Amino acid sequence: MRFHAEHRFGASPGAVAALLADPSFYLALAIPDLSLPEVLEHQIDGLDALLVLRYQFVGSLGPLGRRLVGPNQLTWIQKMHVSSSTGEGVLSFAAEAHPKALHGTAAFGLVAESAGTVRRMNGELVVAAPLIGASAERQIVPGLLRRLDIEAQALEERLGRG
Repeated sequence: MRFHAEHRFGASPGAVAALLADPSFYLALAIPDLSLPEVLEHQIDGLDALLVLRYQFVGSLGPLGRRLVGPNQLTWIQKMHVSSSTGEGVLSFAAEAHPKALHGTAAFGLVAESAGTVRRMNGELVVAAPLIGASAERQIVPGLLRRLDIEAQALEERLGRG
């Protein structure tokens, strides 16, 4: 299922990109139903950055979610690639136990505007499960978008503090 998100920040694209690639930002970011992440990898190569995190869903899964993950805990790997020079990036995520069954990717751009930066993100979430995949996607995407909104609000607050 395709999704779109747009967020505005009162800082430059370079400042937003730097914070999106900063592990300390995510280690202090409380998101409902998620554990704080474990940093698996953090690389900076000039103006390009890669941040790899592991999250665990700690909320309550409904019957559909239980069918998807079975008795296992739902954990996933999230990768953030971002370039401070171009303002472009890719966010990808996949279930750790079954990456082909539950995964997604979103390309985003950080564009300067008069009041700061706008992040425009276009992505797709895939639940590759016969009969229930499309229904599961419709249930998951609103939560994904809420979490992106929470992240954006925290980014704006942190950028405002300098």
